[in-house]
Amino acid sequence: MLTFVQCAGHLVRMAHKKTDFIASLAKGLRVIETFGPDRPRQSVAEAAEAAGLDRATARRCLLTLRELGYADHDGKHFQLTARVLRLGMGALSALPLPQIVQPWLDQLSDQIGQSASVSVLDETEIVYLARAAQRRVMSIGLMPGSRLPAHCTSMGRILLAALPEAETRALLDRSDLTPRTPHSLTEPEAIMTELARIRAQGYAIIDQEVEIGLRSIAVPILNVQDRTVAAMNVGLPALHADASALAEIYLPGLKRTQAGLRRVLH
Repeated sequence: MLTFVQCAGHLVRMAHKKTDFIASLAKGLRVIETFGPDRPRQSVAEAAEAAGLDRATARRCLLTLRELGYADHDGKHFQLTARVLRLGMGALSALPLPQIVQPWLDQLSDQIGQSASVSVLDETEIVYLARAAQRRVMSIGLMPGSRLPAHCTSMGRILLAALPEAETRALLDRSDLTPRTPHSLTEPEAIMTELARIRAQGYAIIDQEVEIGLRSIAVPILNVQDRTVAAMNVGLPALHADASALAEIYLPGLKRTQAGLRRVLH
């Protein structure tokens, strides 16, 4: 006989036998589901209350998520990482952020006649969430779910620049800094210096560091709390514009799209 239980506000169908139900897994999923736009960061007590669990159980779930890379912990609050996307990468198109940004990307791409993309950070890589392609600008095809190194991409540097310095250095220590082209930055200190400049100016430019013949410019996607939730870039063949001209040509359009998205990302 089938029964139903309440789990994180949803009715869940129970298996025929009690032994088929893993209670600890269910509790962990309940904790994950407590995070959202209204609660992006939570203490143990807050997560426990939201999940309907005791503090000790919630704490074990959160520490397990941190150990596995699905959550960050600043000593008091926990926050989910982009690694959670791996749990449902096949359903990327159904996630709220890709749905929100896609029409904005389409509009930007049509206006400037170049490809535009949005990505998030997952450990040492960026993961593409949405893309509006005018033409192929890389030798590999890029689409939602595609991954590239964070340290040498414009969107990756935007996302790394938004992190605390210690966290950025730790990610660089774990990164494969093998040069992809003769233009690639490979020294951690040189990358950190570039990230400081990006943080100050609010945008990043990559000149053929990922692939010869490719240039790109990126800005952060901010929510109404001015928190960086993703990065957005414009990529183009190097012959279309010098690196020194990218900001003048493409930054105004990126900034307009950035401002529009900020109004709708709560």
